[in-house]
Amino acid sequence: MKQVVLNAIKREKTGKETAKKLRKQGFIPAIIYGAHEEPLPIAVKFNELERTLIRYKGETILFNLQIQNGETISKQAILKDYQIHPVTDKIIHIDFLAIHPGETLTIDIPLEFVGKPEGVSKGGVLEIHLHEVTVECTPANIPDKIQVDISNLDLGDVLHVKDLEVPEGVKIVDDPQETVVTIAAEEKEEETFEESTSEE
Repeated sequence: MKQVVLNAIKREKTGKETAKKLRKQGFIPAIIYGAHEEPLPIAVKFNELERTLIRYKGETILFNLQIQNGETISKQAILKDYQIHPVTDKIIHIDFLAIHPGETLTIDIPLEFVGKPEGVSKGGVLEIHLHEVTVECTPANIPDKIQVDISNLDLGDVLHVKDLEVPEGVKIVDDPQETVVTIAAEEKEEETFEESTSEE
């Protein structure tokens, strides 16, 4: 898991007008919340956050937030959710989840598929149904991603959540029977044409 220092300021005021002013100044309004603390409204520099998300795209990031409020307040958090502007596709609001050493948290972890399936070499089609899974673990055990070796999958094979291998201390909470990957047989154009002709 990547650890990144991110500077922030405490927001004294909230609301739409305050949020607009912050965005014009290059900040993104955000909030930090946790199970055992009051929500804390903050703002982070858009450019700093964007550089971090681009650099570590597809990886889990632990943010060491340095919040300026007369004095510096340090908090560890992960990015839990964010809102995107419908026109510009820019992030306009962020939810951070505060984390504490030793506590169990629930987090989505991306899947990384490695290898070329045997079934694809035989003309099959790789169909990915899940790109991430939800896990429970402590902050120290948060994986960047979960690798899924699909090289042995043949035509007609299905990989389920229960088949995934995860590091020690990590538990997947998704339905064990949920489909992750399938190798489907590719339909031939001739067969499709014959079927459509027979239907007529």
